[in-house]
Order: sequence, then structure tokens, then C-alpha cells
Amino acid sequence: QVQLVESGGGLVQPGGSLRLSCTASGFTAASNTVAWFRQASGKGREGVSCLSTRTYYADSVKGRFTSVRDNATNTVSLQMNNLEPEDTAVYYCAAILRGDACSFNKWEYRHWGQGTQVTVSS
Repeated sequence: QVQLVESGGGLVQPGGSLRLSCTASGFTAASNTVAWFRQASGKGREGVSCLSTRTYYADSVKGRFTSVRDNATNTVSLQMNNLEPEDTAVYYCAAILRGDACSFNKWEYRHWGQGTQVTVSS
């Protein structure tokens, strides 16, 4: 059974950092595609990063966010630096059970975690 569990959200001041983790079970993250999406209140769900054979980032987070995979723990993390109030959202990880399938189209993802809240505020 495929399962994705996010952790690491919270409240941080502008300019601060947070690290989110997505622990996968039921499949091997290293052989498939795992992405991070976010959804701010009243807005649609947007892609943030995607990791397969390469890593892709949305323009809004390039240079600030980094996604890495830990094969030993089957976890994909999202290191978020220099956070801005506009980064406030519920962050979700999602998976496509196919390698090299990165996309920021949410409809292509069948498997989702429950989400974790990130709030950037002073």
C-alpha cells in the first residue's frame, strides 16, 4: 500500500528556514517520482519541486528551496530557506509510480500525503 507522510511544518518568521520531510512507504522513492506541492488559502494547488532523475523547481522558489532524497530512509525532504509570507500554505508531497515523470500538473499524481501547514509570519 502506497503511503506518504509529511512532517516538519510550523510557524516561522520571514527570512527563516524550515525543513519538511516526506516519508514514503509501499514504493521506493529512488526509482519513482516524488514532488512537493502547496496550496495557500483560497488558491489552487501549485507545484514547488519535483525529484526523479533530475530535480525541478518552480520559479518562485528557485534559489531558496532544495529537495533531496535519502535512499536509506526512503524520504524526500524540502529545505526551505529565506521564507516569505507568500510561502504560507499547506505543503503536500505526491508521487507518480514511474521514474523520470516529473510534472507540476497535480492531476498526474495519484498518491498524496495528508499535508503539513507552513506559516510565515512575524
